[in-house]
Amino acid sequence: MNYLAHAYLSFNDPEILLGNMISDFVKGRDQYGYPQRVQLGIRLHRAIDQFTDTHAATQQLKSFYRPQYRLYSGAFADVTYDYFLANDPLEFASEQELGSFSKHAYQLLSNQASLFPPKFDRMFPYMQSQDWLQGYRSTGGIRQSFGGLVRRSRYLNESDIAFDLFLQHLGEMQACYNAFFPSLKKFAADHFAELSNS
Repeated sequence: MNYLAHAYLSFNDPEILLGNMISDFVKGRDQYGYPQRVQLGIRLHRAIDQFTDTHAATQQLKSFYRPQYRLYSGAFADVTYDYFLANDPLEFASEQELGSFSKHAYQLLSNQASLFPPKFDRMFPYMQSQDWLQGYRSTGGIRQSFGGLVRRSRYLNESDIAFDLFLQHLGEMQACYNAFFPSLKKFAADHFAELSNS
């Protein structure tokens, strides 16, 4: 999951942020047990995922990972997108700006910890202490994120090849991000406004 993108596309709204970050841990009708704006964040997350999965640039990005990782190519692509977002000067002008954003996001989430679903509740201390959001900015952080993806998966047993593919195709993957993220940002903003007004 591209945690940085979902946090960033929550538009500094605490409840939207919570819903956006916990969505993958909330199944079925459980979403209706959350406050209304948290539910909107869950719905926004799912709309972002659908937009991302069907975008032509994402299909191109996944193609670099697909021969080796098949169904998991999308998960590696998500992490890859977060690397380019973390390094995008149009979104985060400096490493310090990304760091400030990350700390603020952790604080907004911590303030709502009583609403965390169990799996997110167990994961969040690691996210915060290891500063996953800031970590997406470095290639070392991406390597660690790929490793974490493998540890949480059922069928993968290595991520070294994925990291080699990431480094090998960095320029081509950057082009995929450049073709993708502006359209995603507009989609998310429009969808957020639509949900807020519904």
